[in-house]
Amino acid sequence: MRSRPPLRSAAASTLIAILAVVVLAADQLAKMIAIENLPPERVVPVIGEALQLYLVRNPGAAFSLGEGVTWIFTIALAVVACVILFLAITRVRSRLWAVVLGLLLGGVLGNLSDRLFREPGFPVGHVVDFISTPWMMPAIYNVADVFIVSMMISVALLVLFGLRLDGTRETRASRAAEAATSGDSVDATTDPGSR
Repeated sequence: MRSRPPLRSAAASTLIAILAVVVLAADQLAKMIAIENLPPERVVPVIGEALQLYLVRNPGAAFSLGEGVTWIFTIALAVVACVILFLAITRVRSRLWAVVLGLLLGGVLGNLSDRLFREPGFPVGHVVDFISTPWMMPAIYNVADVFIVSMMISVALLVLFGLRLDGTRETRASRAAEAATSGDSVDATTDPGSR
């Protein structure tokens, strides 16, 4: 089985952009529907206690931590978005990385847009959360959060399995070769302890 050729820079960037826009649109549409149809801070069971809807506006991060420093989360989200865009333009050639980073960027932009454009105002807006799964975790979250968390897990797995942004696989041999060419390894002929 032949492997697919790596993506060109423009193709990777386009794929990332399309996926990011789809996730951003889905997140904002879901939030709009939740705001228009859910009573604030009242549990609406969907599947008993397994899945509930509960509309809140979250000024903090996960588990409502850091409510007084909302602007820091705005800056952090903006930095993450910029890093993903930089990687998309300069480094990503793997379809899998492009998909993961596109979905992650969409989630980041979903919550960033809340921070920038929702009440109480720029740049300290509150994120709209409405999904509750109390059997799994005590947090209330949104569509963007689902993509952020699942794609961060995916990033960790891609790194763990050695898939590089360009689509090549990292192996022990490639790590050793890189260390040797960067001068990190000690040559036995120059090591005074080897004589």
